[in-house]
Amino acid sequence: MRSSRNKASRLCAGLAGLALAFACAFAAQAQAPAGAQAPRSAAAAPQLGELAPDFLGLDRAGRPVKVSDYRGKPVVVSFWAGWCAPCRRELPMLSTLLKSVGREHLQVIAVNLNEPKRDYEDFLRLNPSLDLNFVHDAGSAARYYGVRSVPNLFVVDRDGRLVQIHRGYTPEKIEQFVRELAPLLPPQALRKPGG
Repeated sequence: MRSSRNKASRLCAGLAGLALAFACAFAAQAQAPAGAQAPRSAAAAPQLGELAPDFLGLDRAGRPVKVSDYRGKPVVVSFWAGWCAPCRRELPMLSTLLKSVGREHLQVIAVNLNEPKRDYEDFLRLNPSLDLNFVHDAGSAARYYGVRSVPNLFVVDRDGRLVQIHRGYTPEKIEQFVRELAPLLPPQALRKPGG
């Protein structure tokens, strides 16, 4: 009996993995808006020091969002999904960071990876305190960035170059991320109010 359950579990896990791979492959074929950069394969993911891929997806009003829209200040690009527990821990941290530093010094763009639009909207409706620029991506931006899992965080400097990549979420990774981000910010962004 136990052997049958184990076989059934392995079969279900294998089918789920195959379905996920198929969904990712299908999403990767989605067309980006006119003017978006040429597709990159995961093997051609951007490297540190390179210009960050520009197109990130569409905002809630359906407008394209690009990294170049924020040239002159650091940009944090975080790929996430509502079903991802580590993402649900990372997004509030990013929201707090953005509130404390200020949008005049930093931009944080939270790119929802390939979830149904309804799930994306439901997540945002249930989390109104998250003060980030939210973008929905059908898979194009993730392909340009070589994203295979979430959370996946990228930091872009004021000149549009990729300077940090963090995959996964742990408190230690967040501490490292904050330490690496601080030198990119102007001194006035690091001062505490009233301090």
